[in-house]
Amino acid sequence: MSNTSGPDHQPISAGARIGHVHLKVANIDRALRFYHGVLGFKIIIRRGDEVAFIAAGDYHHHIGLNTWESKGGSPPAAGTTGLFHTAIVYPTRTALADALRRVMAAGIKLDGASDHGVSEALYLRDPDENGVELYWDKPREQWPQDAEGGIRMFTHRLDLDNLLREPALA
Repeated sequence: MSNTSGPDHQPISAGARIGHVHLKVANIDRALRFYHGVLGFKIIIRRGDEVAFIAAGDYHHHIGLNTWESKGGSPPAAGTTGLFHTAIVYPTRTALADALRRVMAAGIKLDGASDHGVSEALYLRDPDENGVELYWDKPREQWPQDAEGGIRMFTHRLDLDNLLREPALA
């Protein structure tokens, strides 16, 4: 492994971002019932039971779902490498509360809920046992800092009752 702090290290462009995630799923219909039906993503393209591209709004896709190598398959065994979770960022705390209400109405169990100082997050699993994080970023001026001015993230329990007091989306 190369030394990332040496003279040859070049940082990534500050404008770079994660464009989309593409997940292997066992069943397109089942995956769409979660991502489209529960979370509300728009189906942009669907090709039978092999692939679907979904997005928030009119983007070409934020999530790809395919069965090319996984149709009818099982989730990876515990203790193996792979994706830990896909994180979906919501624009406001109110939008995150709406997502929580949708998840609860669908009877989906949360794996956890955390206040990280910089964000508030809900953790759950999709039908293929892929980890999913639903979160919103707090305003930057509210992010906790250490003595040197760096970001000081933490993990505290998120008060779900407080989150659910957010008004419903119009």
